[in-house]
Amino acid sequence: MTADPKPTETAASAPAQPQSQSVRTEHTVTIQGKPIAYTAIAGTHILNEERFGEGDKKDVYEGEKARVEIFYTAYLKKDVDDVRERPITFAFNGGPGAPSLWVHMGLLGPKRVALNEDGSPLPPPAKMIENEYSILDQTDLVMIDPVGTGFSRAVSGDKPKDYWGWKKDVESIGEFIRSFIAANGRWGSPKYIAGESYGTTRTTGLADYLSDKHGMYLNGIILISTALDFMTLDFFDGNDLPYVTFLPTYAAAAWYHGKIAPKYRNYSLERVISDSASFAEDEYLSALFAGDRLRDDYKRSVAKKLADWTGLSLKFILDSNLRVPMDRFGKELLRSEGKVIGRFDARFSGPDKDGAGQSPSYDPSDSELSGVFAGALNDYLNRELNYKTEREYTISNELWRIWDYKEFQNRYLQLEEMLRDTMIRNKFMRVWVLNGYYDLATPFFASEFVFNHLNLPEPLRQNIIMTYYEAGHMMYVHQPSLVKFRRDAEAFFKMQEQTQ
Repeated sequence: MTADPKPTETAASAPAQPQSQSVRTEHTVTIQGKPIAYTAIAGTHILNEERFGEGDKKDVYEGEKARVEIFYTAYLKKDVDDVRERPITFAFNGGPGAPSLWVHMGLLGPKRVALNEDGSPLPPPAKMIENEYSILDQTDLVMIDPVGTGFSRAVSGDKPKDYWGWKKDVESIGEFIRSFIAANGRWGSPKYIAGESYGTTRTTGLADYLSDKHGMYLNGIILISTALDFMTLDFFDGNDLPYVTFLPTYAAAAWYHGKIAPKYRNYSLERVISDSASFAEDEYLSALFAGDRLRDDYKRSVAKKLADWTGLSLKFILDSNLRVPMDRFGKELLRSEGKVIGRFDARFSGPDKDGAGQSPSYDPSDSELSGVFAGALNDYLNRELNYKTEREYTISNELWRIWDYKEFQNRYLQLEEMLRDTMIRNKFMRVWVLNGYYDLATPFFASEFVFNHLNLPEPLRQNIIMTYYEAGHMMYVHQPSLVKFRRDAEAFFKMQEQTQ
């Protein structure tokens, strides 16, 4: 690892400014049977106050004041004749409060965590294998850890919470992307951003911010497990929409675990999804809309159908007034077996700690995999990428509990208008939306609702590509879904080639 020498501090001098630093290593990976030689860069990049937003206090240094250091891992294909023809993709996860290790080590990067075919973990220590499904042959990759995640930190003396909010998060990541593009001569390259979960929220904000502030028009954005309208996801009193958008995923989970009504058990997953979605947007939506006007006989009829689709008892449905929030569903479905199901991936289940409780005490689809990915990444950075540090790699600090949404005060965060305006401004930007059928965090039906309400003219609707996977939030942990992702990715990047 190299860095410019730091100035010696004296009583009269200003505190030393931290420096951007990185380490480069050379590697080869085989993707789809072809060797790809690449350079890996792991390091931190310093962002200065004047570069993004407005500081909340005067600059005490001569020149620009360092505010945050962003950790990143970049993979750049070697022997490229003209980088203007080589796409570059920036990627991150969400949370808020999650680093990029999931999309990095599970989906996009040249190495991935070894898992069983269904996504369940292998015994520790975690093992890394070549990722033959990486998209490094299609695009260069830059994995970004936002402030407070991974190795990214606010500079000593600064307040990290200043960056834990919608606006500053977009500004800081946007400035990192602009800086990387400028430093590496990539203004002429096709540019993409990929985000997962809250990372899709961030991606949508970045597409708008970069084009509006820097004139950086993107060729495409990749939205993995979409969260663009919190009204579709928040089970808040008076908001009936999530009960509709979550129902087809409830049905998929009930089918997977053998709890759906016997008459549906021989259905294919696709038919369960299709038929339950039709019920959700027709009879169920009408019943919820009626509220207290709903007749008792019709209410009981709808409750019976809900019980058939969800695998929950008729009494439980009626006692819940036809409204079962996600956490109660995750607790109730396998209660008789003493188990709870996963929120991120409803295929996962684990022993229940409190059989009398109303909500799962943990998420088996999270707890089984988090340590595996974190352990693998720490070993990989240290041993293969030669990035040496004693700093803790923060995998989750639950920033979502304190995240600042002041720009959306007294209303839900809803980005349909922002995405529509960005797509109208840049009519060539393609939007690839990836959905997991077993995702109980950001269900696919909620994603469909958002993209059906963009109010886009017909020609621009053709720029939206929706794909579906028989897995959950991190659909790539499921081997067949990872294989399908690779095929879908090739088709997506080929679209960009055809527009040039």
